[in-house]
Amino acid sequence: MTTARLPLFPLNAVLFPGLVLPLNVFEERYRAMMRELLKTDEDEPRRFAVVAIRDGHETARTGTGMPDALNGPAERGPAEGFGADPARTFHEVGCIADAAKIRERPDGTFEVLATGTTRIRLLSVETGGPFLTAEVEELSEESGEEAGALAEGVLRAFRAYQKRLAGASERSLTTGAELPDDPAVVSYLVAAAAVLGVPAKQRLLQAPDTASRLREELTLLRSETAVIRHLPSLPAVDLTRAPTHLN
Repeated sequence: MTTARLPLFPLNAVLFPGLVLPLNVFEERYRAMMRELLKTDEDEPRRFAVVAIRDGHETARTGTGMPDALNGPAERGPAEGFGADPARTFHEVGCIADAAKIRERPDGTFEVLATGTTRIRLLSVETGGPFLTAEVEELSEESGEEAGALAEGVLRAFRAYQKRLAGASERSLTTGAELPDDPAVVSYLVAAAAVLGVPAKQRLLQAPDTASRLREELTLLRSETAVIRHLPSLPAVDLTRAPTHLN
C-alpha cells in the first residue's frame, strides 16, 4: 500500500486519471498551496490531491478555487467552511493531479494546468496548516473480466450518445478522432466526457475495476441516449451547454 501526504484541493467536480484540469486559483489558502508547489523542482511532479465535495455539505464560499463574482475572495482559515470533520465533507475516492503549469499573475492569483494521474483513497485530512493536506492511499486499477469487449461496446454506445447530443454536428465530434485502445483509458475518457452529474461521475471514479466502470457506463450511455431521443423539442446544443454541477 503506497501512501503519501499531499496538498488537498476540493472541487464541486470529479477528476479522472489522464484528464486535464484547468484552475483559476485566487483564494488565499489555495494560493498558499500553489506557492508551496512552486518550491518543487520543475523536473519533479508537483502533485496535489483532488476530491469532490459531497452533496449537501456546507463549503467555503470560494472553496473550488474559482472567483466569487459578487463578493470577491475572502480571507479565511484553512478549514473554515468544511465542518468539524473535513474528511466527511469529501468523497473518499479522488485523484492525484500533477500541475504541469503554475503561473502566478501580477495580482497574486494563479493560472494552473494540471493532469489527473492516479486514483487515491482519502485516509485523513489535516487542517492545521495554511492549506488542507491529506494522507492518501494510491489505488491500483484492476482490469476485471471482459474489459476489452466491454470497452468496444462502450465506444459504440458513446458514438451513438454523441450523435444524439450533437445532432447534425456529429461529424465534428467523431470523424477523424483517435480513440484509445486501452480499456482503462476508454473508461476514464468516457466518464469525463459524458454529460453526467457529480454523483454519477463519482460512482464511475470509485468503481472497483475497469470492467465494472465500463458496465455502468454502458448502462448510463444507453439510458441517456434514450432520454435525449425523446426530447426532440430541445435543441441538442442546449443539452451540451446545460451545467451538470457548479464549479
